[in-house]
Amino acid sequence: MTFQAYLDNIEKNTGVSPEEFIRRAAEKGFTRPGTKATEITDWLKADYGLGHGHAMAIVKLLKDSAASR
Repeated sequence: MTFQAYLDNIEKNTGVSPEEFIRRAAEKGFTRPGTKATEITDWLKADYGLGHGHAMAIVKLLKDSAASR
């Protein structure tokens, strides 16, 4: 499965777009330098019912987003 396929599947299952996940993560402070992946995956699993692989795809999305700023 490609990275984009992961993101498409996540949006289909949660109704939340990748851009919205970035915004929500920023509101929670998860885009700060030094934030551990576990903090983010715990949030995604609890609030959105994501499995570990899909949660890690969002972690990558957040890291890539931060690197491009």
